[in-house]
Amino acid sequence: MESENQMGTIEFLLLGLSQDPELQPVLFGLFLPIYLLTLLGNLLIILAVHSDPHLHTPMYFFLCNLSFTDINFISTTVPKMLINTQRQSKTISYTGCLTQVCFVLVFAGVENFLLAAMAYDHYVAICHPLRYSVIMNPHLCILLILLSLSISILDALLHSLMVLRLSFCTDLEIPHFFCELDQVLKLSCSATLTNNILFYLASGILSAFPLLGIIYSYIKIVSSILRMYSAAGRHKAFSTCGSHLSVVSLFYGTGFGVYISSAVTDSSTNTAAASLMYTVVPQMLNPFIYSLRNSDMKEALRNLIIKLLFW
Repeated sequence: MESENQMGTIEFLLLGLSQDPELQPVLFGLFLPIYLLTLLGNLLIILAVHSDPHLHTPMYFFLCNLSFTDINFISTTVPKMLINTQRQSKTISYTGCLTQVCFVLVFAGVENFLLAAMAYDHYVAICHPLRYSVIMNPHLCILLILLSLSISILDALLHSLMVLRLSFCTDLEIPHFFCELDQVLKLSCSATLTNNILFYLASGILSAFPLLGIIYSYIKIVSSILRMYSAAGRHKAFSTCGSHLSVVSLFYGTGFGVYISSAVTDSSTNTAAASLMYTVVPQMLNPFIYSLRNSDMKEALRNLIIKLLFW
């Protein structure tokens, strides 16, 4: 097949979740409310934390950043999918596809590190309560955010630059609703061994270290909770960690599901559906998990809604 090396002439075709024309309005009607609900839920979390001085703590600072990341993460993929369901053409330019790959990697990486930072925050709050304000000072919180963002951007740029060196052929159909890196690599006419090694190595390292940090934090947390004499103290500690554990399970569970699905099945539909689980579902459910399981957040949201209604 003839290779195309000029950026301006290459276009990818996003096949989406289904190629059936009759299902396109159904998909649009399903994912538009999901997208709007995700935006609204995460925006309310940010506004609630900002409007309530009692929530100006490291835990809610990280939660605001998580909500902001979720808004950007879902906005990287779903709007293009919604547009494609209403168009005859489902093409995306080479530049647009590479940009989408880059931003998906950035926001997935930031979310990964943020969950680890939140686990560390819980660990300090429960295991070292008297030193909490000293350890979790504003400088450390901002440093953790900047470090998460920097590592994620460097990782995304590295992968994007590695893709730039590849040549692509004329058959550029992606069986997905967005440009996922491993799917883009499969379409290359060039040798992609280096890209694949880099992809799996970076994914493994950047996922393993935060996950190990989370596991270590919770081992220490559980050990500390079990030594508490007060039943009320144990209940409060578990309820504090419950929301975060739910979000961690959802994010890593769906993420690992994608790789397991791609490894055991050749079905493009199943792989696309699995990718949907980690790029859409956690971002939609995170605000509900934190607002329903957290009494302080429920109170802040209630006050915010009252202010908005009577403003």
